[in-house]
Amino acid sequence: MAGGLVLLPYMSACSSSQPVADETPKEEPEPSGPVDHTLPELAYGYDALAPNIDAMTMEIHHSKHHAGYVSNLNKALEGHDDLRSLGLAALLANGLAAVPEDKRTAVLNNGGGHLNHSLFWKMMTPNSAGPNGAVADAIMKKFGSFDAFKGEFKKTALGQFGSGWGWLVKSSTGELELVGTPEQGNPWVDGKVPVLGIDVWEHAYYLNYENRRGDYIDAFFNVVNWDYANSLFAADKDTWASLI
Repeated sequence: MAGGLVLLPYMSACSSSQPVADETPKEEPEPSGPVDHTLPELAYGYDALAPNIDAMTMEIHHSKHHAGYVSNLNKALEGHDDLRSLGLAALLANGLAAVPEDKRTAVLNNGGGHLNHSLFWKMMTPNSAGPNGAVADAIMKKFGSFDAFKGEFKKTALGQFGSGWGWLVKSSTGELELVGTPEQGNPWVDGKVPVLGIDVWEHAYYLNYENRRGDYIDAFFNVVNWDYANSLFAADKDTWASLI
């Protein structure tokens, strides 16, 4: 929506009246002209993931932190209609070279934050049913058991020093890998397909878990959206961006 960012109203009670979007990933058409990036609606209420992720954390994380990335990205792209015409993933993968040097860091950091969080919300659901489908089979093949995978995923996320993300990705050869990215980095720009990711910035968990990042990672597995993970796993690098 040109001319400004539309934010969801801040709800002090952290109620479940948060506008709910359709949970089904939909292919979004490529922008036909310059457009502002917008804050996506969630497919569930702020309190829907509790007690694993509390309502206040979700509200602040979505309506403050993510909204800030979107707002700052739009500001950095002001006056650059050619860059505003690109989709978010295309901007980060192919458009950074065209961004003026004095704005490149702002676009990288805030664009990465917008991309990662847009994925993160869809990677969670209050109706998690456990791993299933092709991604579950691939996890078993790679790690031997789901418990072994959870242990290695947790180790990767715990090992990310400071702010960053832990990821399960599909490599260019189709193999599963675990990688960490600092700040708001995303493995997609390096040719990998993110299948599952966890935000380990302190703002993602500190209100509820304080310094217990490991407990937060354990709780995350109670709300993983494995259907969405399967959709991402089935995609290649080119079609993956349409699922964000």
